[in-house]
Amino acid sequence: MNFLRKLLFPLAILYGWVTSIRNYLYDTGILKSRSFDVPVIVVGNLSVGGTGKTPQIEYLIRLLSPHYKVATLSRGYKRKSKGFVLADATVNAEVLGDEPFQYFQKFPQIQVAVDVDRCHGIQQLLAQKEAPEVILLDDAYQHRKVKAGFYILLTAYDDLFCDDWMLPAGNLRESRSGAQRANMIIVTKCPPNISEIAQQEIAQKLQRFAAPQNGADKVIFFSCIDYDEKVYNASDSLDVTAIQSQSKLLLAGIAKPSPFLEYLQSGHDAVMIFPDHHHFSESDILAIKNKAGGKIIVTTEKDFVRLQAADFSTPLYYLPIKSKLLQHSDFFDKTILDYVGTCTGNR
Repeated sequence: MNFLRKLLFPLAILYGWVTSIRNYLYDTGILKSRSFDVPVIVVGNLSVGGTGKTPQIEYLIRLLSPHYKVATLSRGYKRKSKGFVLADATVNAEVLGDEPFQYFQKFPQIQVAVDVDRCHGIQQLLAQKEAPEVILLDDAYQHRKVKAGFYILLTAYDDLFCDDWMLPAGNLRESRSGAQRANMIIVTKCPPNISEIAQQEIAQKLQRFAAPQNGADKVIFFSCIDYDEKVYNASDSLDVTAIQSQSKLLLAGIAKPSPFLEYLQSGHDAVMIFPDHHHFSESDILAIKNKAGGKIIVTTEKDFVRLQAADFSTPLYYLPIKSKLLQHSDFFDKTILDYVGTCTGNR
């Protein structure tokens, strides 16, 4: 904890006290949560950003959409629209937000919606003529007005919630005891070669805050980011091996860009970093064009959905990523499919 955050520690105690009271009121039923007949799966975290929610949602879409009508519901962070929006051919990243628009472009077989009020959003989805059979709530772990049927808690390997502190002294949105609500915990962004001993040590640290389930410790999964072997745009693709040594501009507007840069960067590359969910202005586009100087531009998939309409006079590519479970993927898939399959609406 740096010096400034140490000074803010009293505020962290106050913030933790407020969030604990709020959770207590929901846990005891004084504040009401609403449940739904349709299976609802929440993917979220205790900390602020950077845990890999988007690739985990995409993993669930790939798992569930061959069997069920799937919908995703997000708040649409930094979108310029209001209220409930169901994606159709007229929307773009400014209307939906970058991550929901990415889901919409990649998975045309599902419904993609945004609404700050998740209860209202679920009601609107279920009122559609083609109502979903399962709803994935993106970044809704603290949205307690909805009582979901299944909670997946993510924590990043290099920033475990058990080692963190409450805002503003740390990055936690709520106390570490919030992990007790999770049905499963996934440690994300692990090194692909992480040892079983290291996994066991991390699991033991996390289990201190995760209440046992059915008399046994919660299963803790470990995943890594699996980078694609190609970069893409709307009409072309290139092998990563062909561009890794090529001079290029690497551009990222995500919470933790280091792994993206390390995977692609060579000593001859230019690099531009923007804030997470950044809306690119005309001056930003001009600065990117000047920085590229005719070299190809490679960005993240999330940034590409906001930049694909810009004219850089040079090719713009994106690097797709996936979440890859390091062990027990069959057990993970079965657990999710069993939950969805035994819910009221899908029996």
